[in-house]
Amino acid sequence: MDMSGSLNSTVKACFPNAHRVIDRFHVQHLAFEAVQEIRIKHRWEALEQENQEYEQAKRAAVKYEPVRLHNGDTAKQLLARSRYLLFKHPRLWTREQQRAELLFSHYPLIHKSYQLSLRLGEVYRQCKCKEEAFKKLALWYNDVEETGILSFKTVARTIRTHYLGILNFFNNRATNAAAESFNAKIKSFRNALRGVRDVEFFLYRLTKLYA
Repeated sequence: MDMSGSLNSTVKACFPNAHRVIDRFHVQHLAFEAVQEIRIKHRWEALEQENQEYEQAKRAAVKYEPVRLHNGDTAKQLLARSRYLLFKHPRLWTREQQRAELLFSHYPLIHKSYQLSLRLGEVYRQCKCKEEAFKKLALWYNDVEETGILSFKTVARTIRTHYLGILNFFNNRATNAAAESFNAKIKSFRNALRGVRDVEFFLYRLTKLYA
């Protein structure tokens, strides 16, 4: 399940003896959103700086030429085009690696936040039991406190609030990833049709395509 309060209350009432597992997707998605929040903040600052430089060039009656990095990107382009590489592990980078090195050298705070998101993922990949995961999460909390990144402090507090359900994942590594993936396919299929009018025929097509 996710970290919804209403869903948690419903499951507690209907299945009081069940082990509730917070799906790892929702936990790691929080960390990814925290990284993106920092990237977006820097992008707005780069946009504002470029607007100011343009106004200064206009008042001076000179042609405005934005500063470009050695790969040809401006600061705002670098931040905009780095969105998807921050969702990936470094071993999955291809041509994006050069852009990642540029991004991290110019924006060390993004690099720190990205490293924190990777370390949280390593807890899920490497730990084999709840006790080991609990210790690794404690070390991760310390790293978050040392960096002082506010968005990750919020993520850490959220994990502390739901830590029992998060640690239950390590009982048998139960995950809802297959259902989440199938749900995404259904949404994509529905969007391609610009909505659904005949639900019965829509379900028929789904069974033919995905069953």
